[in-house]
Amino acid sequence: MLKLVLPKGSLEVSTLELFEGADLGVLRSSSVDYRAEIKDPRIEEVRILRPQEIPTYVAEGTFDLGITGRDWIEETNSDVVSLGELHYSKATARPVNIVVAVPSDAPWNSVADLPNGVRVSSEYPELTRKFFAEQNIEADIRLSYGATEAKTPDIVDVVVDITETGRALRAAGLKVIDTILTSFTELIANPASAADPEKRHAMEQIHRLLQGTLEARGKVLVKMNVGESDLDRVINLIPSMKAPTVNELFKRSGFAVETVVEKSEINELIPALRDAGATDILEIPLSKIVH
Repeated sequence: MLKLVLPKGSLEVSTLELFEGADLGVLRSSSVDYRAEIKDPRIEEVRILRPQEIPTYVAEGTFDLGITGRDWIEETNSDVVSLGELHYSKATARPVNIVVAVPSDAPWNSVADLPNGVRVSSEYPELTRKFFAEQNIEADIRLSYGATEAKTPDIVDVVVDITETGRALRAAGLKVIDTILTSFTELIANPASAADPEKRHAMEQIHRLLQGTLEARGKVLVKMNVGESDLDRVINLIPSMKAPTVNELFKRSGFAVETVVEKSEINELIPALRDAGATDILEIPLSKIVH
């Protein structure tokens, strides 16, 4: 039913891991194969292409559904429907930023300080051109094919580059003086495909599975038994997404309590629960949380 395109490159591994976690495993003959399949009746075809190309192909209708970054949607000015952000990137769940950076010893501390004629290198020439035009700065914008941060100060004066943590820019001796765009990964759809009720329903189901997988990351289910006299004390210790589930045990012998908590808290929480009177404590990994 759906033709799906997934990103090659920096997002590739994390995207494939996300689909695997959502029980939508991507199968291909080798790690360099651009054609793949997902054994799911909603997905007819899978291709793996550079994220720079994906918004254009989805907008044109070559694919119904794709994953790319907001940065490339804006750079290509593509007419697509966003089904929602997917909060993951190459290394973290944080967004990436398209930033303006200059050498650390440069006299410029803001974009307003940059002179007309400034030389700018970027893999995002359209975003960069629009940004500098809005700042009323005449910039000599040069397309970069990679290693953008290495081109200052002898080749260009300024770089417009993508950063997730800022580590690579700092290592290159650069300082950030402005942010053009904050970009999350997004699930996007062709407008005509999204308007088709059957396809839209399939898209939303897939989106729900992916979001549920992301929601479950870093969380566990904790279950325990608690006597009536200890119940309030235990409940007060428990962080919960909404409220913990409490069920009375057979023959009124106590209560079964369960809740979802952050995995990072569990090593402190379990001993505290035990001290408060909880018994038979179980920690259970989660694969999806679907609201």
